Amino acid sequence: QVQLVESGGGWVQPGGSLRLSCAASGFTFSSYVMNWYRQAPGKERELVATITSTGRVTNYAASAKGRFTISRNNAKNTVDLQMNSLKPDDTAVYYCNAALYVVPRRDYWGQGTQVTVSS
Repeated sequence: QVQLVESGGGWVQPGGSLRLSCAASGFTFSSYVMNWYRQAPGKERELVATITSTGRVTNYAASAKGRFTISRNNAKNTVDLQMNSLKPDDTAVYYCNAALYVVPRRDYWGQGTQVTVSS
């Protein structure tokens, strides 16, 4: 069955770094756009970073640009999110998402990993 398993979350002080990883299985990973979303308490889920199926194109939310880097390895079926210069506002549950842009759109989600940035 389809699985997206995130890892790498935790607590970090402001200015620190974390690297999130997502391991995918059960579907054709290389065909899917991969996204990282996050959801902070009391807020809507927010798209943070996107990488196309080939990995050639990436896109970031304004809040992440210049600090976060998304990457993927289609041979290993993994997608990572390197997060640097973390701020308290980055505190959220981070979700890995696989999206296939057909009609209707097909989405798979991970269970989420908590990132807490505080001193």
